[in-house]
Amino acid sequence: MNKDGSVLPDDDFAMKWQLGERADKNVRDIKKALKNADTLYLATDPDREGEAISWHVQELLNDDGLLKNKRVARVTFNEITKKAVQEAFNHARDLDVHLIDAYLARRALDYLVGFTLSPVLWRKLPGSRSAGRVQSVALRLICEREAEIEIFKPQEYWSIDARLHTPDGAPFTARLTHLAGNKLGKFDIPSELDAKKAVERIQQKKLSVQNIEKKQVQRSPYPPFITSTLQMEASRKLGMSASNTMRNAQALYEAGFITYMRTDGTTLSGEAVAQARNVIKKDYGVQYLPDAPRLYKSKAKNAQEAHEAIRPTDLSLNPRSKDAPKDEYQRKLYELIWKRTMASQMENAVMDQMAVDLSDGTDDVILRANGSVVKFDGFLTLYQESKDEDEDGGDEGDRRLPPMEKGDAAKTVDIKPDQHFTQPPPRYSEASLVKKLEELGIGRPSTYASILQVLRDRNYVSMDKKRFIPEDRGRVVTTFLAKFFTRYVDYDFTANLEEELDAIASGHVAWKEALRLFWDDFKAAVDETKELTITDVINHLDAELGPHFFAETKENPHPRECKACGTGRLGLKLGKFGAFIGCSNYPECKFTKPLVVPDNENGEEGGDAAAALANEPRSWALIPAQGAAFPYAAALRPLCAD
Repeated sequence: MNKDGSVLPDDDFAMKWQLGERADKNVRDIKKALKNADTLYLATDPDREGEAISWHVQELLNDDGLLKNKRVARVTFNEITKKAVQEAFNHARDLDVHLIDAYLARRALDYLVGFTLSPVLWRKLPGSRSAGRVQSVALRLICEREAEIEIFKPQEYWSIDARLHTPDGAPFTARLTHLAGNKLGKFDIPSELDAKKAVERIQQKKLSVQNIEKKQVQRSPYPPFITSTLQMEASRKLGMSASNTMRNAQALYEAGFITYMRTDGTTLSGEAVAQARNVIKKDYGVQYLPDAPRLYKSKAKNAQEAHEAIRPTDLSLNPRSKDAPKDEYQRKLYELIWKRTMASQMENAVMDQMAVDLSDGTDDVILRANGSVVKFDGFLTLYQESKDEDEDGGDEGDRRLPPMEKGDAAKTVDIKPDQHFTQPPPRYSEASLVKKLEELGIGRPSTYASILQVLRDRNYVSMDKKRFIPEDRGRVVTTFLAKFFTRYVDYDFTANLEEELDAIASGHVAWKEALRLFWDDFKAAVDETKELTITDVINHLDAELGPHFFAETKENPHPRECKACGTGRLGLKLGKFGAFIGCSNYPECKFTKPLVVPDNENGEEGGDAAAALANEPRSWALIPAQGAAFPYAAALRPLCAD
C-alpha cells in the first residue's frame, strides 16, 4: 500500500483498491476467457496472501457482472506435479473467508502503522525515510546489538593446552581443568604470569591416564526446510542473501523442481516420505533406513502455515543428474534442499564419546582430553547442518582420540599457554537476524527477505562482511521510536499482534474489532506527538546518542569541544536533510559534520506493506491506491474451464 487514504479507519476500515498496470492485461485475459466458460478456477499461491489475491480477482469480476451463472472454485497445490494439480481440482473449495480477513487485517495494520508513523518521522525527524511495524523492530534489534558491542569491555583470560603422546606414540591434546586441587573457571588464569606458573607446575608432573569415561550418543537428523531455515542455511553454506534465496527458490518452484517455498510446516506428504525411503534403501543401503518414517513438528513460535516443508517434488531426481536445474545457483539451492530432505528420513548417527583425565595420581593438576569416534555416520553421510556462525569455535567432542587404557603413561611433548579475550556479541547476519525474528515470533517467513532489503534501501543499515551495521540515520530513527512510540517497537507487543492475526485466520477474532482496538491506542499515541517540538526531539537524541557520537578517547578527551571556534559545544542538530553535528555558537561558528548516508531516492514510502509487495513475487496482486502489480508464475496461471 503506498498512497495515503487507502485505508479509512473512520469508515469502518474501508479500503480503496486500484488495479496495477501490469495486472490489467492479465485481468482482461481472464475476462475474455471467462465469456465461454462455465467455471472459474482460482489457482493462486496456497497461502494467506494467495487466498486474498483470488478474492481480489473474484471481486473484480463480480463488479463487472461477469460471474453471473458461473461457478467459482478455489484450488491449491503445494507442488507442481500432475498428481498434485489433479488432486487440487478434484477437491476444489470455496474461498476461505477467515484467511482473507487475516490478510485484510495485516494489510490494514501495516498500512496504518507505516502511513501514520512515517509522516510523524518526516515532521519531527527530518531526513528519515519510513517506519514500519516489523521493519522498525528489526532495525531496533540491529541498533541494540551495536550498542552492546560499543560498551563491551574485553576481559583477559588464559587457557593451557598440552600436546601428549600415548606409549605407542599416538598424539592427542588435553586441556588443564584443575590446578592446586581446584576446578578452573574461565577467568581463573587471568594473566601471562599466572599462565607461566601453571605451565611450570605441569612440567614437574609425570602424567598418566587416571580415569576414562565413555558413553554412546545418538544424533538425530534435522527436519526438512521451512522458509526461515532455508534462508539461514543458504546464507551459511552458499553465501546467499535472504532475497536471493527466495528468488532462486521461486524459480525452482515455478519450474516444478520443489514444493511451495513459503511455509512454516515441517511435515512431508506420505508420498514424499515413501519416495525418500525407497531412494535411501536403494542408494545408501538398508542400514541407513529407520524402521519407521520420521515425523516432525514445527518449533517456530506462531507457526501457522498448513503447507508441506520445502522439498523436491521428485526425490529420485539427484541434483547431479542431467535433468537437475541448469542455473548454477538454482542447482546449488536444489542440492541443499534435496540433501536436507533425504537426510531428514535417514537413520541416526551413532557417536562414541570419550573423556580422559590425566594427572600424576594427585589432584594438584588434572588435564582432560575430550574426543569422539563416529561409530555409524547415519544421516551425516549425506548432510550436516552448518554450525551457527554466531556460536563459539569448534566442538572438542568432535576430536579423534587414540585408544587409551587406565594407567597408560602419557609423554608430554609441548605445553602451550593461550591468551584470550572475551568477545562482544556478534553483529547480526541475515541468517542470525532471521533466526532472532523467528524466535521472537515477529513477522512471517515470507516477509523477512523484503524487510531486510528495505532496511538497506533506506540506508538505515549497511553490510560489512555480511553483517548488519546500523547507519547513524538508523540509530536516530530507532532512538526516536523507542522514546516516543515505545509500545510499538516492543518485541512482545509486535509478536502478540502476529498471534492476533493467527486468531483472525482461525475465525476466533473479528478482524475489524481487532483493528479498532489497535487503532484507538495507536492514534492516541500519534496525537500525543503533535505538541512535540523539534527541541524536545533533539534534546532526547543528543542525550541518548551522545556516548556514540561524542565518545571520549585518549586522543580526544573533550569530544564535545568545537575544534573550529574553541569555545562552542558540539551537539546533535536537525536540518532539512536530517541529523548532523553542529556547534552551539551558530551562526557565528558554522562548523557542521554530516551523520546520515546521502541518497538519491525521491518520495517517502510507508512501511512493511509496500516493502513486502515490492519485493515478493506473487501469482496475482491488486494493490491499494497506485501500487504496482506483479507478474504471475506461468505454472500458476488462473485456469478457466469449460
